[in-house]
Amino acid sequence: MNGTQYANWVGQYIKSNFSNRGVSVFTEVYMGKSIIGKNRRVDILVLDEENNKAVAIECKCQNVSGTADEKVPYTLNDASAMQMDSYVVYGGEGFSKGITHMLEASELACYAMPSDGNENNFNRTASTKELDQLLAMRFSWWDIFTENKTAL
Repeated sequence: MNGTQYANWVGQYIKSNFSNRGVSVFTEVYMGKSIIGKNRRVDILVLDEENNKAVAIECKCQNVSGTADEKVPYTLNDASAMQMDSYVVYGGEGFSKGITHMLEASELACYAMPSDGNENNFNRTASTKELDQLLAMRFSWWDIFTENKTAL
């Protein structure tokens, strides 16, 4: 899956699993300036108009070693500088060990991939759990955390 396919998968995944909760998913939305003064375009904007909440998402996928590693620190810094909730969703096995550690340690990043690698698979699985939980925290979907749990 290349970067564009991955961003499309993330957007479709969110739409397929959470549009029934009142959110809309937009792609390639221009939002202000980046940390280097360029017009910022976020890959995905998840918008809950009724509750006046939104999340901006940048997507990074790396299946083989390459130049995406060099872009990750910039992307994390740019997400941090936004004047709204902004995150980096990443997937693939091609990130270097150092970049993988950076992403895993960042409060602004979460992992998500289709469990079988199929870009037409939008099922919620263990490999989408971080994205599910990030969205749940930002949009107050507490039932995501208590699924299959019984209250005391």
